[in-house]
Amino acid sequence: MNVFSISDLHLSKDNLKPMNVFGAGWENHLEKIKSDWLKKVSGDDIVLVCGDISWGLSLSEGLEDLQSLAGLPGKKIFIRGNHDYWWNGITKLRRAAPDDSFIFLQNDCIKIENLIICGSRGWTCPGCADYTADDEKLYLREAERFKLCFKEVEKVRREGDRLIVMIHYPPFSPKFPDTLFTDLFKEQGAEKVVFGHIHGEAYFPYRTVKDGIEYILTSCDKVDFTLQKII
Repeated sequence: MNVFSISDLHLSKDNLKPMNVFGAGWENHLEKIKSDWLKKVSGDDIVLVCGDISWGLSLSEGLEDLQSLAGLPGKKIFIRGNHDYWWNGITKLRRAAPDDSFIFLQNDCIKIENLIICGSRGWTCPGCADYTADDEKLYLREAERFKLCFKEVEKVRREGDRLIVMIHYPPFSPKFPDTLFTDLFKEQGAEKVVFGHIHGEAYFPYRTVKDGIEYILTSCDKVDFTLQKII
């Protein structure tokens, strides 16, 4: 069983919000992703999608975009990003999933063999250039949501299990200071943390090791629209 990740697909039904306005690399970006996916992923593998999945504004619009991933091999595990306005009600979403290969995490986890995957959206962290006093409340709230994730992890974790954490926002600034998120990930013994949100020319390291944990950026335009091998 291999684990891959990619994020920030920004799907748009009927191309109503084309991404190529952000650069020529985005031209036919979904086709690039699907082509790479089919080359790498088998039915027993896992693909982690770290938010900003669809530009849809309603659940039905988001689900229409998700249909473009139906039929691709592997289990597809999603968390919500800051632009996923269509993600409204986790119970309704899970019931409406295109098929059982679509798994949605929200303040909880899933265990597959000896691998536990948990995730939440996160938020801009202190030290980031765009962090303001208005972000403090959301930053603290998202840390509490990760505590809920890890309570669920505790219920299923056994000796020898491996923990992967999904978060949409980078869990630290580019200088890698400690944050509430990194403190929790260290405390819980995470092996890998995958995230997205960063685009274009914005600088951020692709792979970083902090406190023995590997942090991996998987925004699709930052990784040339290819799935990144996590395990």
